Amino acid sequence: MAVSQAIPITRHPFANGSYKQMLIDGKWVDAASGKRFETRNPATGELLATVAEGDKEDIDRAVAAARRAFEGPWSKVKPFERQNLLLKLADLVEKNFDELSQLDTLDMGAPVSRTRAYRLRAIGMLRYYAGQTTAIHGETIENSLPGEIFSYTLKEPVGVVGAIIPWNGPLTATIWKIGPALATGCTVVLKPAEEAPLTSLRIAELAMEAGVPPGVINVVPGYGETAGAALASHHDVDKVAFTGSHVTGQSIIRASAGNLKRVSLELGGKSPDIVFADADLDAAVPGAAMAVFANSGQICSAGTRLFVEQSIYEEFVGRVAEFGKNLQVGNGLDPNVQIGPLVSEQQLERVTGYLDIGQKEGAKALAGGARVTEGALSKGFFVSPTVFAGVQDNMRIAQEEIFGPVISAIAFKDMDELVKRANATTFGLGSGLWTRDVSKAHAVARSLRAGSVWVNCYQTMDPAVPFGGYKMSGYGRESGKQHVEEYLNVKAVWVKTA
Repeated sequence: MAVSQAIPITRHPFANGSYKQMLIDGKWVDAASGKRFETRNPATGELLATVAEGDKEDIDRAVAAARRAFEGPWSKVKPFERQNLLLKLADLVEKNFDELSQLDTLDMGAPVSRTRAYRLRAIGMLRYYAGQTTAIHGETIENSLPGEIFSYTLKEPVGVVGAIIPWNGPLTATIWKIGPALATGCTVVLKPAEEAPLTSLRIAELAMEAGVPPGVINVVPGYGETAGAALASHHDVDKVAFTGSHVTGQSIIRASAGNLKRVSLELGGKSPDIVFADADLDAAVPGAAMAVFANSGQICSAGTRLFVEQSIYEEFVGRVAEFGKNLQVGNGLDPNVQIGPLVSEQQLERVTGYLDIGQKEGAKALAGGARVTEGALSKGFFVSPTVFAGVQDNMRIAQEEIFGPVISAIAFKDMDELVKRANATTFGLGSGLWTRDVSKAHAVARSLRAGSVWVNCYQTMDPAVPFGGYKMSGYGRESGKQHVEEYLNVKAVWVKTA
């Protein structure tokens, strides 16, 4: 493992230690309680900003503003106008992309080499949703009733959306929630993660600059147990769109019962990534490694259960371990850094706890296995890329989501046994397989119980292709036309003409 040296920190104007308010009804306001919280750079511990801390009263204000906008001026805005707003916002995101990517790096630690690589994805999502705006339509349906009765359907916006996002990709997570809301004519109250709220607040500024009317987008930073819980249970919220842990997702489902609000959930994962002996190993080694090490493992669909065919297990896992040892760990502002810090001290404690658990269970760390405390990195929350060998299916490190740069390498012998073991998890978000055999690839892809299957690649995504989970990884889809449908109601209309 290579460790980067201390580097001068560039002060972003939106992360210069100043105070940031929340956005409600087109105005920047303090929390009703006057409370604030700090957000710090996880690489250095340096204060980035103090942020207004929202709770139930602020959520009430934001939801009321969203409702007024939804039932008032916003309801009269035509699809072309909504499309134009999304395109203007896309242009502004493109113009300011470097600063947005730097904000993500400062606030949650992802290497700037990674956050800059999201340019096409972020801008592409906004333009995709812009395209969908004018493609929303119902259908005429020939019914079988006697007489002259005409039947057709309308697609209508679901209403006020409560959007709750995680900290592991603030820029794209924010767009994933506000994009379909604007496209369909909904309004939104966004609760960003308390660990990384700055990018969401900056995008809200850009949305106002683009001309999004007051109340259509509201951003209320705060903690999950206060602001998030109030949003999930609010009786005037028509839908909750949530990305995060399955435990919180279960709480949101329970909270939604009060008014039976619509819910879409993109939750955690313990995804299998399968390497057959006939795979292109030169491609599979970095592919399987970065399926976990990217973003320091803080990706819900990371391929953390690495299944390797027995005949190549020792060679392949050894090569993945060597790959991990050669990754450069450090402050994400350094463009040469490949592995940044974990987002917080709490997350550091969680991941290092699993490193101890893995070793106590009998797994062997071929690479990493500990916190990084060298030089300037001692002030941050760094964990070295870790590869555990000799992992058994029933070990906790093979069953529980760690959300850190930790691979659990598991051997398998035959395909039937493999599929059963790969599916033996409560989750079902992502999965991958590496093989040169096309027939085998299709057979295994069909058998895996997961929302995405990547073949000879991992984590590739596109705005037009749906993403979501099976089982405890949630329900509903993001991206693709299925995502837009999540924000729409279908109304049947019957007209007797004679």
